[in-house]
Formats: sequence, C-alpha cells, structure tokens
Amino acid sequence: MFVFEFKCQGKPEQYAAIESGIRTSQFIRNKCLRYWMDNKGVNGYDLNKYTAKLAKEFPFANKLNSTARQASAERCWSAIAKFFENCKKKIPGKKGFPRFKKNQRSVEYKKSGWSLSEDRKKIAFTDKNKIGTLKLIGTHDLHFYQLEQIQRVRLIKRADGFYCQFCIASDLANEEVKPTGKCIGIDMGLTYFYTDSNGEKVDNSRHLRKSEKALKRLQRRVDKKVKGSNNRRKAINRLGRKHLKVSRQRKDFAVKLARCVMKYNDFVAFEDLKVRNMVKNHRLAKSINDAGWFLFREWLKYFAIKFGKVAVPVASHYTSQECSNCGDKVKKSLSIRTHICKCGTVLDRDENAAINILLKALKLMGYISNTVGHTEINACGETTLYLNLETVLRQGCSVIQESPSL
Repeated sequence: MFVFEFKCQGKPEQYAAIESGIRTSQFIRNKCLRYWMDNKGVNGYDLNKYTAKLAKEFPFANKLNSTARQASAERCWSAIAKFFENCKKKIPGKKGFPRFKKNQRSVEYKKSGWSLSEDRKKIAFTDKNKIGTLKLIGTHDLHFYQLEQIQRVRLIKRADGFYCQFCIASDLANEEVKPTGKCIGIDMGLTYFYTDSNGEKVDNSRHLRKSEKALKRLQRRVDKKVKGSNNRRKAINRLGRKHLKVSRQRKDFAVKLARCVMKYNDFVAFEDLKVRNMVKNHRLAKSINDAGWFLFREWLKYFAIKFGKVAVPVASHYTSQECSNCGDKVKKSLSIRTHICKCGTVLDRDENAAINILLKALKLMGYISNTVGHTEINACGETTLYLNLETVLRQGCSVIQESPSL
C-alpha cells in the first residue's frame, strides 16, 4: 500500500467544513479513549459500535460519515494496541499510554462518503458535513488504479493549506535498473551526513541550522502579538510555513540521496541507529534531529524494494574502534578523527567504520565467513535476504565486490 497526495483547492466555507470534520474526528477519538479507560475489557469492535451511540447523542457527530467515525475509533484502538504491545515486550521506560488528542490535523474516510469525478481531477464528499467538491492539484495519475484499490481517503490540514491523500492497495511497481556489482557500507555522522566504505563523503545539509535565524525572528513576532488576535494567528501561520519548508527540504534531501545510493549499488549496509536514544544527549539532540538519519534509512529500505537491491541494517557497536584490516580494537575519543593501527592501517575514522559496517553486513548475509587467520568470501546465490532476514528478494547476479581491506 502506498499514498498519493494532492493539494485541495476550494472555497473558504469548504475549508471551514474540513476543519469542522477534523474537530469532530478528534472529539470521537477522545470519547473512545475515555470509554476504554472507564470500561474494562473493551476491544476495537466495541469502540466501533460506540461511535454509533455518539452519533445519536451528539448531532454534530452525526454529520460526519459513519466510516470516518469508525476510522477515528480505529486510530484510538491502534494507540491502545501499541501500548499493550510495549507492555508485553517489557520495553524500559514509558510504555506509550494513549493520550487525548489536542490538535488533530486530519480526518479519514474509508470506502464511502466520497466520490471521484470521471477525469479524477476532483473529489466530492457526500456526508452531512457539506465539504462539497474539491479540486485536486498534483502530478499523480489516479486513472492507473481502480476505485476498489483506494482503501482510505484522508484530508489533512497544514500551514500552507489542505491536502488530500489516497491510500492505494497495490504492489510496488519495480523499476528496472541494471546491476552494478558494487557494495558499500555507510557510516552516518554529523560533520558529514555519511561516509561510505570507498572514502566518499556527503556533506550534512543542516536545513534547520540554516533557517534558524529566520525561525527565531518569526517566533519573536508571534510572541509580540496579542493572544487571540488575527495578527497573532497570521504570525503563527507564517512560522508554521517556515517549519514546513524545513521539513520538506530535509525529506527532499533524504529521498534524492537514498535513491542515488540504491540505484548505483547492489548491496548497501548501514547503521541501525537508535535515534530515540541518541537524542537524549541534549548537546547533540538538535543536530541529530536536523540530520534526518531515520528518514534516510526508511527511504533506503523503500528504494531497495523498488530497485530489487539489498539493504541491510547492522549494529554499529565498536565499528569506530575496531580495525577494518586486522580486527584489533584501537580505543579513541570522538575528537580523534584518524584511525591508526599497529598493523599499519591509517584511515579516516568514519571510513574505517564504514568498512566495518560493510563487513558485518556481509557476514550477516553469509557472503563472507571468518576462518583461522584469514577472511573467506563465499559465493552468492540468487536468493538473498533483506532487512533483518525478514523479506526475501530475488537477484540475478552476484553483488560481491572485494574491498581493499579484505
């Protein structure tokens, strides 16, 4: 399943109707959460039935389509189920107890309550909320898919307007790419966004840092405005649009870079970083979040499936300390940026880590095995494993390439 997004064009009264639907969806979700908290043994099916009672009790809730009400209940239940799952896994710290929504920004419809025009350029919402017909602005072609494949339609409010998302149930269309026979390891960093096992570096874009001055100026303007005034609301909108631009810049950088990496390499090994734990370091939290490592990793996985390549996350423990040539540990602080080993290996610290990441991934996949005194490369078959040995991909050629350290 994947998502197509369009910008909605309509009249001010239609935008007000969308906002009303979003508030109603938030109200139903919070009511369902309170119902679950007050009654033991409530499951997802009970929450769906409870939405019908809310429609009878509150006239404004009845204006929203029944499937949209059920989707709000499902959102509530997904948060509850996630909480139970974290408790069963005994995850340390907070387990993610469901919270009441305060500023929800979307409303979701299922199979009913909407209809597309014949040219697929407009969408009409037919519930009592009176949203009406909205024009869809975008480059995606919905003619390629049947209406039965559209599972959900979602209206989203952002700082620069309203958007409509279509969740389409379809297999990802693979793109034919010629095999390159190359494999690389990637070490993520803050000075450089990443350094690969070939020594190539990609500069860190630092989108938030570059826009920080403008963001601070816009934030000061918000603080100077009178609370509840129209000028304050406009200032908040300007600030929101700037934050939205920064997030889009970060996403654009991650998508383009991940596509380039997966297109020109058959095997990519990268660090399985726990970003949630890393941002607990308050001195580096802003820089880590600004780098967008998690976003880059998710797009690597996506393009690996799309291009029929292999992407393997590996644990990054001691990759900076171990020598990529002899395997001995060379302890060094973060300020030491050059790896110097007694075996004679002198490498950039990040390049040494990238080679270790690649070797770990190759061992995990069974492409190389350690024997006494040397490293042996095994033949690669056509069937390989992807993402922690969970998804099986087909490959038509070997992706093994000897690195200088082997």
